[in-house]
Parts: sequence; C-alpha cells; structure tokens
Amino acid sequence: MTLQLGILAPRLRSKFKAWCENRRGATAVEFALVSVPFFFLIFGLLEICLIFIMSTVLEHALAEASRKIRTGQAQDNSFTKVEFRNEVCSKFYNLLNCDDRLYIDVRSLDKFSLADLTTPLAGDGEIDDTDFKYDPGSANDIVAVRVYYEWSLMTPWVSTPLSNLPNNRHLLQANAGFRNEPFGPRNPCPLDSIPVSNGAVCAAFAIMRKASLRSNLR
Repeated sequence: MTLQLGILAPRLRSKFKAWCENRRGATAVEFALVSVPFFFLIFGLLEICLIFIMSTVLEHALAEASRKIRTGQAQDNSFTKVEFRNEVCSKFYNLLNCDDRLYIDVRSLDKFSLADLTTPLAGDGEIDDTDFKYDPGSANDIVAVRVYYEWSLMTPWVSTPLSNLPNNRHLLQANAGFRNEPFGPRNPCPLDSIPVSNGAVCAAFAIMRKASLRSNLR
C-alpha cells in the first residue's frame, strides 16, 4: 500500500500541476464574472437615456400646448380639459401613450410664488389628482400648468433605483408658469367703420396683429 501511494503521488502532483496551468476556458470564465455588472450598467444607462428623452418630449408638448392658453387661443375656442389634454397628446410624436397615465393640472394664480411644483402623491405612493382642475384664466392672468406621466420601466431589477412609483414606474413631470398675453378683444377696429381720427391706431393694431399671428404659426 505504501509502495502504491509512493508511485501514485508524483503522478497526481503532475496531473494537478498540469490542471492548474491549463488556461483553456479562462476567457469564458472571466467573461461570466464580468458580464453581470457589465449588462447591469448597459441596461441602466439605456433606462436613464429613455427617461431623459421622454422627459424632453413631455416638456416640449407642454410648451406647445401652453402657448394656446398664453395667447388666448384656448379661451377663444372654449377649450375644455379634454380638448387641452388632446392638444398635449398631439405633441407626443407617438412616443408616449395618451391614456390614463397622463395627468394635467391648469390653474390661474394671484402671483407666481403661489405655484405648487411639488409631486402630489397619495399614501399608497400613487399620484393623487383629486385636486387637479382646468382654469386657463383670462387676459394678463398668471397661469401654472403641471403635467405628469407614469412611465413604465423596462428592466425590473436594473431599474429599481430609478423607480419612484409602485410597480416599477417612473413619474415624469413638466411644469410651466407664465402670464397670459393681453389678448382681450381681437379687433377693436372693424374695417367697415374706422374713424379717420383713429386710423393710425388701427393701423398700428393691424401691424401688431400680423406679428402676433406670425409668432403663433412658428
């Protein structure tokens, strides 16, 4: 028995040494160790990029739709909350779904410092829109518009740090505060009854009106 162990020991040592020095498959093992944090980083960056892109889309839609309130077009056309919502949705370029994940709050204020920019969340972590309303105000009024969108994250575990709502969702928010233009009466100088004494005033009004129309068409 001792003789057999003495013969096998050198062979076992040589086999073990050869196995330790064998580098075949080392690349696969190293990639397996590195791949987990690598893909975690890649998918995390993709989620962050998507959040920034969709936030930009939401801000653009809010800016374009709010212009109709600021210039009085929404008031002249008697926009309802649903119609203003559709106006916001039309600026999404089909990148966001205009469904029950979109929340809009429009209200007139006495001064800019009264604008509420906080996120209205209920006790269960969901957005609370019970106090939301649509009040575009009138000429020269201060108006604050808040838009929220529930964006569903795509990677359940990687995007957990980015989730600020239950069920792996991220709340996008865009705000706009402005003073309505003094739109008032659209044409105080009818073409069929322009007094000679007011000719210069009406001509100046016509020039301002054309400039306003050009800016609205941009």
